[in-house]
Amino acid sequence: MQTNCSFFPSLQRYHFNFSKLFSSRSRNTCFTEKTPLLKVSSEDNGLLCMAIHNPDFTTDDDSWDNSSAEFEQRFQLGSEMTSLSRSASSEKYEILDNLHFLHFFFSLVLVLFGIYPDQGMSWQMLAVSPLESFSMNLTDFHDSALLRLDLGGPFVADVEDEQTEEYILVQISQTEDAVPRRRRQQQVVYNWSLPLSSRRNQQIITTRTFQMPNRGTIFINIQAFLQEPGSVPLSMKHQYLHANIEAQVTIASIILVGVYVLIILEIVHRTLAAMLGSLAALAALAAVGERPSMVKVVEWIDYETLALLFGMMVLVAIFSETGFFDYCAVKAYRFSRGKVWAMITLLCLIAAILSAFLDNVTTMLLFTPVTIRLCEVLNLDPRHVLIAEVIFTNIGGAATAVGDPPNVIIVSKQELRKEGLDFAAFTGHMFVGICLVVLVSFPFLRLLYWNKKLYNKEPSEIVELKHEIYVWRLTAQRINPASREETAVKCLLMQKVLTLEMLLRKKLRTFHKQISQEDKNWETNIQELQKKHRITDKILLIKCLTVLGCVILMFFLNSFVPGVYLDLGWIAILGAIWLLVLADIHDFEMILNRVEWATLLFFAALFVLMEALAHLHLIDYIGEQTALLIKVVPEDQRLAVAIILVLWVSALASSVIDNIPFTATMIPVLLNLSKDPDVNLPMKPLIFSLAMGACLGGNGTLIGASANVVCAGIAEQHGYGFSFMEFFRLGFPMMIVSCTIGMCYLLVAHVVVGWNS
Repeated sequence: MQTNCSFFPSLQRYHFNFSKLFSSRSRNTCFTEKTPLLKVSSEDNGLLCMAIHNPDFTTDDDSWDNSSAEFEQRFQLGSEMTSLSRSASSEKYEILDNLHFLHFFFSLVLVLFGIYPDQGMSWQMLAVSPLESFSMNLTDFHDSALLRLDLGGPFVADVEDEQTEEYILVQISQTEDAVPRRRRQQQVVYNWSLPLSSRRNQQIITTRTFQMPNRGTIFINIQAFLQEPGSVPLSMKHQYLHANIEAQVTIASIILVGVYVLIILEIVHRTLAAMLGSLAALAALAAVGERPSMVKVVEWIDYETLALLFGMMVLVAIFSETGFFDYCAVKAYRFSRGKVWAMITLLCLIAAILSAFLDNVTTMLLFTPVTIRLCEVLNLDPRHVLIAEVIFTNIGGAATAVGDPPNVIIVSKQELRKEGLDFAAFTGHMFVGICLVVLVSFPFLRLLYWNKKLYNKEPSEIVELKHEIYVWRLTAQRINPASREETAVKCLLMQKVLTLEMLLRKKLRTFHKQISQEDKNWETNIQELQKKHRITDKILLIKCLTVLGCVILMFFLNSFVPGVYLDLGWIAILGAIWLLVLADIHDFEMILNRVEWATLLFFAALFVLMEALAHLHLIDYIGEQTALLIKVVPEDQRLAVAIILVLWVSALASSVIDNIPFTATMIPVLLNLSKDPDVNLPMKPLIFSLAMGACLGGNGTLIGASANVVCAGIAEQHGYGFSFMEFFRLGFPMMIVSCTIGMCYLLVAHVVVGWNS
């Protein structure tokens, strides 16, 4: 492949920087392929290629005026087109340049990782019996604030499943710093009782952290209480922590706030913000004395969720090649009879119903491309429609026991099932409340969108042309001209951008701004849209529908049939591989380019961040403080206050941290609270309040729910990304209203009616 990239001798003084030309991103974006391929003159091609190799070359002014006036006009147009977006983005990057503390922060993290080694204490094997106990003197405790003890043995996983009178007693004692010549006595500080299972073949590892009040010598005594003579094999390891619980919670809160500041102000991409936050949390653990190993950090990542996302992204990438999303968009427009709000209501309702039975992430992976294509053909801004859809996806997911991960965790708890909280009971209770939430949320959403301009202010052809310029420019940016062929390709792409900008300038000259109104001739539009947007590959569509139908069926069977031993991640991965084989995909790199790798990295970093914050006792602290607040309330008002407190704490916490570890942590707290005779609270209202708050709270922020992040990632890939604040302005008020309706429902059901059985 050859191209005319020769140097023009006459071009000597004219300064030309193409890196600035292609650095901006248009916000009015819409993809089309209507523009024909353009011919590239050798003169322009050579100039463009030379700009790649030497962006700051100069030319003689007189020679330039005589040779390339048209190209100068194109360059001026490019500068005009990019000046606005450069000015908007330059402010953001100026903030990043001024934040020198990021460099200081990274240096501090490197120092902490360098001076604090992995606290990989080796396991100690021991055996105890009624006649022979184990004793250990921790003379090297020194000034450590906490003692973490890991104990492994044949313990009972669930006390309710197995009643036993055999147990292991762990005593943590301490000697005070006494006066010399005076005998120092041991004082028992903690008693830790661990019930033993009748089956000695299982190994359960339990962990507990002890806060030592004094700075004396620490003793660990372990003894077995058995019904019959014998011994119990155990494994133990201990670890010293240099900061108390309050200090760790404070550090975790600062890290979490810092991550949100980076995301809200858009100082860095949210994926990088999550990576920096997880790195800071790991550095904090290292400073505390609990630095995890690389193997442990990798284990913190939820690979089932990542596999589900990856598999469904591949399925959707192949599915989009059939034209099915365009076809569905036209059908939705026809069913709504050209009325935009009827169409938005229909899409949100379908998304809510599907998410009640499917995973929210799966629902948004299927709905987001359809919505984007529908908005493109109707000249709508997809951002507001997508935010509305994902909000109702999170609301609908709370209606059933399989719609949202917190609900799955709740109904999977054996202790809750024994109390009558199975799939049917949970779904029957939550479904009624979520229906009320949906009925109130629709008119409130209409109120929030009262002054929103859903239509683009420019004709669709101009919007499509702007987005096409953005796509070509982005493609040119991604090419690194390492070879002559790649340089030639980048030359062609740059010429394409300049030519399209020239065409856009001509269209803008003849355009008189007027805001589009709802289509009155929607029947005529439907006929035109049906001619343009048809199924392009029916055979591939049949294959895609077959595989997707089997995947969704397996999702249902995984939730209802206990004999299916494939989790959601495996089902999605196997479905993607199956479709790749059926579709006979040869250009595999094209499919991989459609995968949202930034979203997958964000979730991986978020999993590490949340697990590190849990190790810093942030989630446990929230649960314990909630329980303490409930206990101080008078008994006659305790149930109502408990419902309100648990719901709002769960909602606000789920808006800023992952609701999966929060739900898993709060369930034992609420169970212990309901069993406390001094509190006297029924269990079901507390669990329903937890589920309602954890599910609906995901609408509070952009990273409050997995579906939010997935939707934003796909929209960004299509050129319609929305920021944290854009989502917050709509999602947080919807979260407040939906949680208020859910709270009223729970108060009426459990306090007024007394539906606690």
